[in-house]
Amino acid sequence: MLTDGRERRGKQIVNMKGQVKRISEEAYKVKSQNGNGIYEVLKTESGWMCSCPDHTYRNVKCKHIWAVELSTAIRREVETRKIEPITSVSNCIFCGSENFVRDGVRHNKHGDIQKFVCKECGRYFTINIGFEKMKHNPQAITSAMQLYFSGESLRNTMKSLRLLGVQVSHQTVYNWIEKYVTLMKEYVEKITPNVGDTWRADELYVKVKGDMKYLFALMDDETRFLIAQEVAESKYKHDARRLFEMGKKVTGKKPETIITDGLPAYHDAYKKEFWTLKGPRTQHINAIKLKGDRNNNKMERLNGEIRDREKAMRGLKKNDTPILQGIQIYHNYIRPHEGLNGKTPADACGIEIKGENKWKTLIQNACRGHLK
Repeated sequence: MLTDGRERRGKQIVNMKGQVKRISEEAYKVKSQNGNGIYEVLKTESGWMCSCPDHTYRNVKCKHIWAVELSTAIRREVETRKIEPITSVSNCIFCGSENFVRDGVRHNKHGDIQKFVCKECGRYFTINIGFEKMKHNPQAITSAMQLYFSGESLRNTMKSLRLLGVQVSHQTVYNWIEKYVTLMKEYVEKITPNVGDTWRADELYVKVKGDMKYLFALMDDETRFLIAQEVAESKYKHDARRLFEMGKKVTGKKPETIITDGLPAYHDAYKKEFWTLKGPRTQHINAIKLKGDRNNNKMERLNGEIRDREKAMRGLKKNDTPILQGIQIYHNYIRPHEGLNGKTPADACGIEIKGENKWKTLIQNACRGHLK
């Protein structure tokens, strides 16, 4: 009977918004029902452990552990969105008709590509989606993007491709980046990530055409998903409200907690975008500390990624450069993170990019949606 009572109270805790806070897959914080404290629930080799007296002294499965298990089960029920590579064709990529036939083979130095003709709209197409009429094959193009966003310069990327037998100029590499980052950006903006309830914002200076400017970025604390970013002319005169607006638009929600440094622009934007008279009200923490969960280490790690990329290219060329957009896509969808146990932030948000070549999968799906 006691177990049933604890399980029932665990359900009550889960149903109360904001009572269970997920720190990581193995750590949670659960608020006391009477409001007298917060208990830590940690996953160990022997199971869940809670810091509450009920579990500590009686060694029983307390209501807080029940709440964490129920919360975890609910989270697992959220369907993961899988983005699959396109390896076959079932309908016309232009009109969606299933009334199409094969129409010969196109020969080039990289192999044969099957052609199709749609009997409804009369247009020709192949399953080489995203790379039609390109001189080089998808492997060369996606390898160039991987090399570049991993930290190589345009010229070093060009030299590495030549070792693979791909003869291109550094300008061609940039043209590929500009073309495909723009397409992928339009595609991923339509995907809603399942981010956590605590967000972080920070800024770092970047060089744009020789002038010092500031990049403002907004990231989810739990999944490390880079939600939004924008380039500002000034640090202290910038209105950060647009950054928070983009965050709400991308995620479809507002956070329970926003962590920033003491820059006044953040608090002004918080009051305009997140603060409300009625609850639940977003909490703004603007006192960063070196220790505890109020440090800004995760944002500083992101800033390091951007700084490394900027150094290799000796500054940005324009405010709306595709390079920053590409860094965001690479960070969210391509690069695995040790802090996420080898997952990408997109994986942690319930967005799984399938296939061995994630660049190719994203480009194919982005271009297919663009054609429609």
